[in-house]
Amino acid sequence: MEPTRSRARSAMALATLLGLAGATHFTRPKYYDAIVPRSLPGTPRQWTYVSGAAELAVAAAVATPRTRRLGAFAATALFVAVFPANVKMALDFRGKSPKARAIAYGRLPLQIPLVAWAWKVAKASP
Repeated sequence: MEPTRSRARSAMALATLLGLAGATHFTRPKYYDAIVPRSLPGTPRQWTYVSGAAELAVAAAVATPRTRRLGAFAATALFVAVFPANVKMALDFRGKSPKARAIAYGRLPLQIPLVAWAWKVAKASP
């Protein structure tokens, strides 16, 4: 079993990632608005703010030892839930520059280690 300190560091790194991502939904919402699937009801900006708030809430839950397990399971679900936005981005970026396409396409497989990381934090938390 990995040491407690290493588990806590991993959880805090996950919380930091989620917190930074959540904050950017409010500081740079246009980027997220563009990848919101149009099939969702409401406006893209509403979904940008809701998903940003969700990431901030999940970050806080993961950062708090008492709620870490639940927060990490929520992070797992969140990483799965945002996958359709990444698919939309990849499809929308088909005609963009090679660099832009690489970023968009790279987001798709990146979800796998993010889901695995959140799941590992959840399973390692009491």
